[in-house]
Amino acid sequence: MLISQIKGLDDQIIVAAREPGAKARAVNNAASVYALAMEAADAGSTLAAVIGAHGFGDEVDLEKAYAEGRFLSPITHPDPAHLHLTGTGLTHLGSAATRDAMHKSTTEQAEEKLTDSMKMFRMGLEGGKPKPGEKGVQPEWFYKGNGTQAVAPGAPVVSPSFALDGGEEPEMAGIYVIAEDGTPFRVGFAVSNEFSDHVTERINYLFLAHSKLRPASFGPEIRIGTPPGDIRGMSRIKRGGQVLWEKPFLSGEDNMSHTFANLEYHHFKYGLFRQPGDVHVHMFGTATLSFADGIKPEAGDEFEIEVPDFGLALRNRLAVADEEQVVVRQL
Repeated sequence: MLISQIKGLDDQIIVAAREPGAKARAVNNAASVYALAMEAADAGSTLAAVIGAHGFGDEVDLEKAYAEGRFLSPITHPDPAHLHLTGTGLTHLGSAATRDAMHKSTTEQAEEKLTDSMKMFRMGLEGGKPKPGEKGVQPEWFYKGNGTQAVAPGAPVVSPSFALDGGEEPEMAGIYVIAEDGTPFRVGFAVSNEFSDHVTERINYLFLAHSKLRPASFGPEIRIGTPPGDIRGMSRIKRGGQVLWEKPFLSGEDNMSHTFANLEYHHFKYGLFRQPGDVHVHMFGTATLSFADGIKPEAGDEFEIEVPDFGLALRNRLAVADEEQVVVRQL
């Protein structure tokens, strides 16, 4: 089942649900996807069962809503500070090559000298898929922001004026809510654009944290249930309505050096991330990005990330913020 949120004509949230290839219908008496997910989590039920119990109302034209700019992020929190955007890197087979080239010193000569990126990637290959009951190696992890940085499908991703680059990263994102007893529950998976500043990251690996403090978009739809092991999609950039760059990308555990369960454990092992009522959008990494092919996106370019098994394509245009004067004042 695919679920999404759009803004109604009265500014109320409409939750839409559909089976792949079918028309979407509004879920009756659903205040939001968040409300439905918390209802399921706290009742020990499944989201599909809760949606089925609510029942369905009018048909929802998702394409029309997209064209009218009425899509919301497929999950939101009433208080954006309680939605966490995070991610992991170097998790996909082949993901190390670009990162390694970005971080390798031009003066390194000895073959045995590995970058931290390659060391981390090898750790994942060796211990990222533990047997049941065992704990695997922890991945690279980063923080992107809270719900104020979540960009709705169709809305612009805004790069700060001080950024050196603003590039897409086509990824799968896990969507989670924390039940009242502190148990994390996975709502499902969605396509995401883990927007980053790759030029800043390339200057020095210790700038990775800075490079990730950017907006991110995910959706338009969340696929609930177990994801396929082999996920295949297409990432493209359009400029002036024409395709500037496009490339297929792979995800899913068949194409990863970590299991989703291992990545989830190393995120939620921190009590900080098991606070009742919180929402987590955790992006699982990629091996494909236009930056590796020398592409420099410009304001007005449109990022499009498409995975047919996960519903409508995710589209966002790039914008650049005006320069701000930030002054810290003494109280």
